[in-house]
Order: sequence, then C-alpha cells, then structure tokens
Amino acid sequence: MWSFPLTKDVEFHDARPYSQPLLVSDWGRVLRFSLNPGQSIGEHETPHSPFFAIVLEGEGMFAGEDGQEQRFGPQSLLIFAPGEPHTVRALDQKLVFVGFLQGVAGTEAGSLSGEIIRRLG
Repeated sequence: MWSFPLTKDVEFHDARPYSQPLLVSDWGRVLRFSLNPGQSIGEHETPHSPFFAIVLEGEGMFAGEDGQEQRFGPQSLLIFAPGEPHTVRALDQKLVFVGFLQGVAGTEAGSLSGEIIRRLG
C-alpha cells in the first residue's frame, strides 16, 4: 500500500494550470490538478478511460458533454465517461482536484512513475 498527502505541497503556476502526476502505471494514473483563480482547462477528453475527479480545495465550474457548467467544491466527486469532452474553470479562489484514470493506452507495461514513486525512492 502507498499513501500520499493530497493537499500538502501543492504547486501552482502563474502562466497555466498545473497537472502533477502522482502515479503513472500501466493500470492507471493519478493526477493532481491545481489552478489559480480564473485559470481554466480547455475542452479535452480521455478517449480510453473514464475520468474520476474529486475536488479537494476551492470551487470551480466543471462542464461535461452537454457544455453546461456546474459549480463544485470540496468533497465533490465528478465522473466523466470515456471520450466525454469536459472543461474546468477555477473561480475566485485556488482550485485543487485529483483525477483518476484507468489503464491508459501507451503506458509501458510494468512501468511505475510519478511523485508517489519518487518519494518512496
């Protein structure tokens, strides 16, 4: 078993949202996203995996396939189907959420990387 403090040492970038890989393997990915107020992640999709997101800090506007933004804050779980386009926009405070993907195409079998592995190393 591995553990990682999800809200400790969160890194923010002034120029753009930041996505920190916490775990990357052939069976899935865990990414921590951090956005400064007003920053956004444009429409994109995860074609081979559902995308599960849990908001940790702040509030943001999230939109799925229908394009309708909805406001979510801490302890909210969002689920996007494989291939579902989605967007994210931070409101007037910093936004931190963690995202989970099932096995992602193109990841080398047996490989392990990311911040969790680095800290164990």
